[in-house]
Amino acid sequence: MKRRNCYRLWLLGCFLAILIVSPVQAQESQPRILLMNVNGALTSAMAGYLERGIRTAENQNAEAIILELNTPGGDLILMNRMIQDIRASSVPVIVYVAPNGAWAGSAGSLLTMAGHVAAMAPETSIGAASPVGPSGQDLAQTEALKQKEILKATAGSLTERRGQQAVTLAQDMIDNAKAVTATQALNAGLIDYIATNVNDLLRQMDGMQVSTTAGIETLHTAQATIVPLPATFIENLLAALTDPNIVLLLLNIGVIAILIEISNPGGWVPGFVGVSCLALAVYGLDLLPVNWFGLIFIVLAFALFILDIKAPTHGALTAAGVGSLIIGALVLFNSSNVPGVQHASVPLVIGTSIMTGALFFGILLFALRAQKVPIRTGHETLLGKVGTVTVDLNPRGHVQVAGELWTAELADGSEALPRGTRVAVVGVKGVKLLVQKIAESRQIAPTEN
Repeated sequence: MKRRNCYRLWLLGCFLAILIVSPVQAQESQPRILLMNVNGALTSAMAGYLERGIRTAENQNAEAIILELNTPGGDLILMNRMIQDIRASSVPVIVYVAPNGAWAGSAGSLLTMAGHVAAMAPETSIGAASPVGPSGQDLAQTEALKQKEILKATAGSLTERRGQQAVTLAQDMIDNAKAVTATQALNAGLIDYIATNVNDLLRQMDGMQVSTTAGIETLHTAQATIVPLPATFIENLLAALTDPNIVLLLLNIGVIAILIEISNPGGWVPGFVGVSCLALAVYGLDLLPVNWFGLIFIVLAFALFILDIKAPTHGALTAAGVGSLIIGALVLFNSSNVPGVQHASVPLVIGTSIMTGALFFGILLFALRAQKVPIRTGHETLLGKVGTVTVDLNPRGHVQVAGELWTAELADGSEALPRGTRVAVVGVKGVKLLVQKIAESRQIAPTEN
């Protein structure tokens, strides 16, 4: 009887274990697809984000990666780095230009071509991949020809599997800055699908065969689980440094903090904040298409602020510095003609410049006030003080002035003064006071003794 009960308990335990484990196994057997998002001009932070995503997908044995893309483009070196990462991935990378209204401009169009699968949302666009200079200017003829030939070779190698019409369209994007809609790109074979959303894309891709470094793979996406892979705090911070408004604020804060540290050495906090802000600002300037001529005006502005503290111009140099700071910021950040790249906000530039000038003008006022304050320390403060003889002056002795005992000497060599005589300080000789007797009829001002 006991054996039968044990057998029944064993069967019940096995049944419960099957009920618990089966859903977990079913969930684990579902394909996992990582969803990443690249929005804005291409930066080194985005390239690092893509590398991390591919590495994570390979470690988790994910079915694929969907890279939602919305970018005006970016540096060609970064573009090549990201293309190499995509093509070297053993996990299929699906580049999806989304949401509606997004675009894959310039370098972004070649990133789309590099995907193992390329798709676009309705009302999106792709193209305009002609190379330009860092500030959007046209390149010299020879340099432009070299860049275009390299880009055309890259685009040709990425699109040759899609047919001659796709190759021709890709090269036209580079030669003539041509841009097309999602429908035109699909008709030319440049992309594989037009999908209204990620779920629609997964439904359309199910069963498609793609070629990766791991070989030919069949995508099983119909029942796949979408796992978002957001950017880390550091990646978001570095991406934020492509905003010229943030870089401008960091420049101002950094310089002011450094000046505070120099004027009051010994406190490490202003120096640390200043160096950190300037380091982040320099990183942002390296990423942004800027006109470095504007930096001359910014340096000149802070030089004028400092000079106004030293020179008696009563704020004239500070006003000139505010104007120079406004001009410098606008020239530095708003001279670029790169499409899609954000410019510095004019109200922010003006407001920040005025606030910075007001801060330095406040420092100037404190400096001027300090020059007019009477001397409160040192021997000079004893002149005119009244005291009392404590040891007979004949001609030397001791007096009590301002609550302290001093060695004293008669200034005029007159007759000796006995203890208790009221005297006034008329001079200081080293650590010795020169005093003289106060006439009885003289009005004696209150003293500190």
